[in-house]
Amino acid sequence: MSPLLIRFTVAAVLTQIQDYFQIGDSNAGLLQTIFIVFYMIFAPLFGYFGDRYNRKMLMIIGLTIWTTAVFTSSLIHQKQFWLFVLCRGIVGIGEASYSTIAPTIIADLFIGHRRSTALMVFYFAIPVGSGLGFIMGSNISLWTGSWQWGIRLTPIIGIICLLLLIIILNEPIRGAAENANLEATTLCDDIKYLLTIRTYIFSTIGSTCVVSVAGCLAWWTPTLIQHAWSMEHGTSEISSDIKANISLTFGFITCVAGIIGVIVGSALSQVWQEGISCLKPNKLADPHVCAIGAFMGVPLLFFALTFAAHHIFFCWVFIFCGVMCCSFNWAVNMDILMYITVAHRRAVATAMQTLICHLFGDASTPYIVGLVSDTLRGDDSSIAAHFYALQRALYIPNFILVGGGAMYLICSLYLLRDKEKAMESVQST
Repeated sequence: MSPLLIRFTVAAVLTQIQDYFQIGDSNAGLLQTIFIVFYMIFAPLFGYFGDRYNRKMLMIIGLTIWTTAVFTSSLIHQKQFWLFVLCRGIVGIGEASYSTIAPTIIADLFIGHRRSTALMVFYFAIPVGSGLGFIMGSNISLWTGSWQWGIRLTPIIGIICLLLLIIILNEPIRGAAENANLEATTLCDDIKYLLTIRTYIFSTIGSTCVVSVAGCLAWWTPTLIQHAWSMEHGTSEISSDIKANISLTFGFITCVAGIIGVIVGSALSQVWQEGISCLKPNKLADPHVCAIGAFMGVPLLFFALTFAAHHIFFCWVFIFCGVMCCSFNWAVNMDILMYITVAHRRAVATAMQTLICHLFGDASTPYIVGLVSDTLRGDDSSIAAHFYALQRALYIPNFILVGGGAMYLICSLYLLRDKEKAMESVQST
């Protein structure tokens, strides 16, 4: 959860950072892009080593680098923007370490519905970390009068997490939950293996679409609402209290709606598989739940952007519902990955899916949206121009959700076959 705190703490104070470094929307979007670029570079490395070496030590190394980079980024002078960008990139190493390795440790501890429940709890980190990032960043910067202090608390949390990791975690044997006998493989063998699993391919594309939308909206929504507030009140001057309140509201929505979405998605999937009342048993419940969440999110987020111009309250309501639906797939998608791949290839599978999701998702989309926003606005620096340019640019990722839902439906066509193949591989080794 701690790496997610810093990602969205920066988003909470983004307008202050823009004022401090004197940068536009495109460079502001670049901060998220460079973070994800480093994340993508190191995720496959941690995935490769995570299938072969001590996973606990790898996470300790990643979290140590993360903590150091976060604190260093808060000390940079306003004329050294590119150094700040570099630190933001290095921060991505920490998230790469835990996000690729931690799910495989959970998979080695649990199986079946217990694994699904454990992954659901683990993926609470996404909404909770995101929400707390917005809340902490906005309020601490308000209390201290400095955006730098808004991100300095997270290294302290990182140190606490590091100590808990060192003291408490005992690494399980790979494949222990399934009594699998593991065989040594090369990275090329692992990648070739993954390319034969169509469920993996289409679920990765579907997840990429959802990550693209969720990451982009998380990065730009507070800024959009600030522009909407300015337009509604006819002033370009927004007090720190108003900015903090907007970030607090979005943080609360992200946290609560995300938690509800993760719970509903996981619970619905498990109940639907077994069947209850009017729901007949559905062995394809996992991809179907992911598709439902994506399709439901499309109109909700569309209306959220539309209402932002004149009715901010209704915008918040639709954002809440949209975030909830987009959170259906977080734990369910990872559960799919775990049971369609063999134990000694799960870290690489997680890493490659992570790389694809962020390369074509939230690594590029925030920057593209910022670039489109700047292009649409042109030289017009009016309040309305800022708002409408960003609003129209944000319609782009919204419609990507349609593709995400479609990919999960295609994924369901191959799920049972690929799951059976993975079980046969475990039994034969």
